[in-house]
Amino acid sequence: MRRELNALTYPQTAAHISIGWAMVDITPDRPVQLMGQYYERVSEGVRDPLTATALALDSGREQAVIVSCDLIDAPQAVQERVRLRLASRLPGLDVAAVLMAATHTHTAPVLEDGWYPTPAADLMRTEEYVDFLVERLVDVVVEAWDAREPGGVSWGLARAVVGHNRRVLYADGAAQMYGRTDVPSFSGIEGGRDDGVELLYTWDSGGGLTGAAINVACPSQAVAHLSVVSAEFWGEARQQLRARLTPELFVLPLCGAAGDQAPRDMVRRGRGDPDLWNRPGVAELGCRIANAVERALLGASAAVQTEVVFRHTRELLDLPARKVTPEEAGAVRARQEVLAQQEIASGADEDGEMRQNDQLLERYENQGECPLYRMELHVLRIGDVALVTNPFELFLDYGLRIKARSQALQTMVVQLACGSGGYLPTARAVAAGGYGARVLDGEVGPEGGQALVERSVELINSLMSDAAG
Repeated sequence: MRRELNALTYPQTAAHISIGWAMVDITPDRPVQLMGQYYERVSEGVRDPLTATALALDSGREQAVIVSCDLIDAPQAVQERVRLRLASRLPGLDVAAVLMAATHTHTAPVLEDGWYPTPAADLMRTEEYVDFLVERLVDVVVEAWDAREPGGVSWGLARAVVGHNRRVLYADGAAQMYGRTDVPSFSGIEGGRDDGVELLYTWDSGGGLTGAAINVACPSQAVAHLSVVSAEFWGEARQQLRARLTPELFVLPLCGAAGDQAPRDMVRRGRGDPDLWNRPGVAELGCRIANAVERALLGASAAVQTEVVFRHTRELLDLPARKVTPEEAGAVRARQEVLAQQEIASGADEDGEMRQNDQLLERYENQGECPLYRMELHVLRIGDVALVTNPFELFLDYGLRIKARSQALQTMVVQLACGSGGYLPTARAVAAGGYGARVLDGEVGPEGGQALVERSVELINSLMSDAAG
């Protein structure tokens, strides 16, 4: 079931494109609870600023504003607040064409209450930060939209080792995320990795480089356990690229399908590499990304196009949801009883695990016979490049399926965009179990994942197939 928000109704012809960029600091000005672990962490300082970067594209007929944030995810509620505010500030912009995405850093503020104990009085509360965030996001979209000027685009592909599969398989067929590999029962790594760095460069009318959208299949989680505010390796990549290329360069990080990926080699575990679990890894990974952007720039700078086919389609897509079985619900109820007794004994507030369990039990009670999950899907064509979004921590294999079947010369798969749908594991992962593949960890399973692949490929190829392009 689908409800299209706009349709593919007119011929695709190349047109001049106007491009606008803006960036804003979204770093909290007080200590905050940090999102991303099952235990509470409170920020003890700012290692480097969090930013939101907006890229506005306009052909006179089509529009898009892509906002990339150094955050854990891009909640639909935040995006809708931003769109509502933009409707009055930018009447010439179709606010449905504005889409948010996140780098999935674990060193950024909590965006939804209920995960951790009630914050101490001296901390910035979640609602305060979200109010601040919405104001900044509205401002950055307005600034990028108002900055539109005729320009050009080019694209390139480079290679950088950033992500590794983080699900470890054992002899009994079970899997564990971040499991030990130095044991006799270790039998292999569940899936592969994608070292491709998909790049879209933008240029001003004088031929000057203005920005780069960078699609890497890895979440920003080299220091996911630390109690600091940080943009992680994307902050490092931004610094290095501005130092090497131009101080005014805009960098748009786009996290590819990476639900089973992390910036850690689970076999070598730092032997022969910088410590990718800590700050040396942040610098190394940022350098690898910057090297890739710089390496592909030589060819891309010789192929700038000021007239391209630019199309943007979006729809609300209903995927088959993952059904909670009676056995799964029973196990969660039993676990809730244990957690409740622990809570009574300790006097602590309800924690994130209990919140997640409550949500699953509510799903079970209300799911019906054929549950559906509604998501917002965007597909862009920018010349020979396609960009497709999803709101999940999407396992890599789904992204590879989309890229392999796409007719675009280059395909950017962008996860954690326009919502936060939890993990979307493969059938292989569900069979092996473990964190990330449990019914508790996401609302959509392999059937819905394949449906997402099919619709994404269908829309991409519809946009790419017109001979006039």
